[in-house]
Amino acid sequence: MPPASRPRPQLDVLPPLGRARQVAEALSRYIDEAGLEAGDRLPSERELMAALGIGRSSLREAVSQLQALGVLEARIGSGTYVRKPVSAHTLHLPLSIEARNLADGLMLTLEVRRGIEVEASMAAARRRTPEDIARMSDALDEMERVHLSEGTSGPADLAFHLTIYQASGNPLFGQVLEQLRGHFERFWDQPFDRPDFAGRSFPFHRQLFEAIRDGDPAAAARHTRAILDIVEEDIRDMSR
Repeated sequence: MPPASRPRPQLDVLPPLGRARQVAEALSRYIDEAGLEAGDRLPSERELMAALGIGRSSLREAVSQLQALGVLEARIGSGTYVRKPVSAHTLHLPLSIEARNLADGLMLTLEVRRGIEVEASMAAARRRTPEDIARMSDALDEMERVHLSEGTSGPADLAFHLTIYQASGNPLFGQVLEQLRGHFERFWDQPFDRPDFAGRSFPFHRQLFEAIRDGDPAAAARHTRAILDIVEEDIRDMSR
């Protein structure tokens, strides 16, 4: 814990925009200024919500992001603990791209997605646990429910892919995703104002799940490529 002689830093109420990123930066700033080290516990969830003027969902989303980056560890019934020191200046890498238009930006990001998601799906097929399979199954069921009822499934689709990263057993996949999250999320935000964007890839998600469940890395890679091939086709078709 921070030395008793050091005054406790202040947490200021945040404005309403960009909450998850702001909360993550506020927490990292607090960790730095309070001199917290690995194993130290953060203030309680209730204290953090009150100090920052945010709701539970915003706080938990930020904590999840910091967990993916290997900064925090949330222990059920105990609290949230620091895994490694961090500051607001080192939390996010300045990753950016320059593209002429949305289609070009999506195509550049898609190249990175291919490299990361194919490898992550193969790793997930090799290392998945029963708990991982249960999380993936629940996320896939929700994705299918939303897709069938609304014709699109952006956030639910993203949530399913996040369970694959988690099942990979390699925390670096999640950390890279967090650094690229803003670019990746554009694929699930109805690019070109088309709710049917990549909708044809829908059936391949269950095939991908089954390949990971069955421990078949080659099939997992094949179905991941099929999904991303459709994404590429739709980028080209819808940007004409």
